[in-house]
Amino acid sequence: MISPSWAKNDAQAYAKIWENFGVVLKEGLYEDYERREQLFKLARFRSTASGEELRSLSDYVSSMKEGQKAIFFMAGDDHARLETSPQLEGFKARGIEVLLLTDPVDSFWTTVAPEFEGKPFKSVTQGTADLSDIPLLDGSAKPDAETSSQIATFLAFVKTALGDAVSDVKASDRLTESAVCLVAPEHGPDRQFERLLNAAGRLDKAAKPVLEINPQHERVVALAKLGKDERAFREDVAHLLYDEARVLDGDKPADAKAFSERLARLIARGLPVD
Repeated sequence: MISPSWAKNDAQAYAKIWENFGVVLKEGLYEDYERREQLFKLARFRSTASGEELRSLSDYVSSMKEGQKAIFFMAGDDHARLETSPQLEGFKARGIEVLLLTDPVDSFWTTVAPEFEGKPFKSVTQGTADLSDIPLLDGSAKPDAETSSQIATFLAFVKTALGDAVSDVKASDRLTESAVCLVAPEHGPDRQFERLLNAAGRLDKAAKPVLEINPQHERVVALAKLGKDERAFREDVAHLLYDEARVLDGDKPADAKAFSERLARLIARGLPVD
């Protein structure tokens, strides 16, 4: 097997080897338990901090933020789309590096390889983000108590309106620019692994996603201030937020006809009346 020290000392030559055989080596991460630690030291990845370069897991761990407890990753089939995913916003805003994994085997080895150097692997599209202990780089604050109360009431309304379409609706600490995103529940497959299992016919039933809403987004703040007499409009908004999150996640609206009707009502509401 290739020596980890050689891979580190001649990074340029090793990058070419990884480009050609990296997928095969990552299959070893999934299948070869006995040599997994050695393979981890050979593995190279692109990340939100690497640009076009490759990063080792040792590089990643040495750059972890104070208070960061996990090696974060996001899996998908399109590197460009991964880089612009709303689920990454809170990590980027805190300067937290996220591995961008685009080979199908990535979704498999991350489920059986629990940790590297004592740091667990965690998908940014699953469960809680655990970012509260790491400050935003711009030092921005949380919303005030009055806004938080209004947001909590609005989130409860959205959850009721969406019913069985989602497992929960939560305020998000991983969103800084987008209004909404979808994540998988804490237990079970992450969003990409679930897609792979479903495409292979190995998934009996898909898990209901969690809808996360950005409590500081100006659109969300404005919606949360609407009165109870706006119930019909707020119900349309709840479903449109869910469909927006689905589209951002690479899916279609849950019901194309209902989406079109709700969008038409929203547009009509904003048109001037003669």
